[in-house]
Amino acid sequence: IMDIETRLAKASMTQVEMRDAEATYHLMSLDELKALTPNLNWDILFSKIGLSDKSKFDKGIIVGQPEFFKEADRMIADISLEDWKNYLKWNLIRYASDKLSSPFADETFNFYGKILRGVEEQKPRWKESLDFVSGAMGEPLGQLFVEKKFTPETRAKAIAMVKNIKESFGERIKINQWMSDETKSKALKKLAKFKVKIGYTDDWKDYSGLQADRSSFYNNMKRAAAYNTKLNLDKIGKPYNPDEWGMTPQTVNASYSSTRNDITFPAGIMQPPFYDPDADDAVNYGGIGSVIGHEITHGFDDQGRKYDGEGNLNDWWTEDDAKNFKERADKLAKQFSEYVVIDSLHVNGELTLGENIADLGGIIASYYALEKFLEGKDVPLINGFTPQQRFFLAFSQVWATNRRPQSMRLQVNTDPHSPEKFRVIGTMSNVEEFMKAFNGKPGEPMIRNAVDRVVIW
Repeated sequence: IMDIETRLAKASMTQVEMRDAEATYHLMSLDELKALTPNLNWDILFSKIGLSDKSKFDKGIIVGQPEFFKEADRMIADISLEDWKNYLKWNLIRYASDKLSSPFADETFNFYGKILRGVEEQKPRWKESLDFVSGAMGEPLGQLFVEKKFTPETRAKAIAMVKNIKESFGERIKINQWMSDETKSKALKKLAKFKVKIGYTDDWKDYSGLQADRSSFYNNMKRAAAYNTKLNLDKIGKPYNPDEWGMTPQTVNASYSSTRNDITFPAGIMQPPFYDPDADDAVNYGGIGSVIGHEITHGFDDQGRKYDGEGNLNDWWTEDDAKNFKERADKLAKQFSEYVVIDSLHVNGELTLGENIADLGGIIASYYALEKFLEGKDVPLINGFTPQQRFFLAFSQVWATNRRPQSMRLQVNTDPHSPEKFRVIGTMSNVEEFMKAFNGKPGEPMIRNAVDRVVIW
């Protein structure tokens, strides 16, 4: 099993390589896919999962990593049937283990929890149960969450904030010094086409066809997985639904989709400490506002910028503008690669580049949206802090995190997000407005010299 996993891993692209949108886009016909992997019987696989209708593949199949499939095809011939059986049994048990009896669940926690992340105890059973329900049928659970935790008034306030920050980002594009008018115009057109999703979907999925009973928890979860897979497979060959959500309302996360050109903020993240409709505006703009700006900026980070307003891979940049962008992005990657996380382990500035660009662009866009929002208003000090100071303090506080060394190592090796400490320090040390808010001086720990500061958007 270890040999099989190792061969598959060596044939895979690295995390950094997989960030390149063009590098993972290989459109093939079904016949070309079969020629690529003659030992793999795709007809049997597709038939088993409910895709026996070949017309579903008329527009082609995107193969992310052809070299991986070539190696997998060679391995089918090289490795004995008995070894493959053991490998597949191991995968089945591994994926089912948290849904089986305690010896299985305890062993999977021991490895994925204790060894990989340093976690000392499992979640309480009620939390595990909520996770299972959320994974199996998240939208019905989300409806209950929204009823209790997300009012129409909160949604309206959040929509207004997104509008303000989106306008602020547009102003940042207009005053950009390194970008030509030609590319600015196209960037503004893309920004104008952003679709915004706030709180929850208005088109809830119907789970009435999902059967559950008390005979076996595992079988219930297996049926749920099959049901959700079928919902996905049924979309093939049909026009995509721009109103469909990729996250459930209770999810504490946010996203930008480059292929849909939309930004999503579920009700789960529209809660303290990120957002409180009754809280100080400066705190909300520093918290959820920076997240909103972050997701908008993803449309213009080192990968998002390769897609147009329709969500298609399309190079809309002039050669000089692309060069100017890359110079600034490379500088940011170098900055973050210098941060030491633990022992001799550094942040991977190339892996985290897209997220670091988004953090930097997001905090600046939200800051200037707040400044415009406060124009003409008499805003008092709160606990001795100005609105500008409260903005940056709020940004810092939403990333307050405790992590064990094992978790830090795992994150640095696998996660495109920088560790939270460096998301704060690395981002704000580039922001001149932060320095002015706290009267910072060159040479102080969080004040980078002007020549070293990176500003992209």
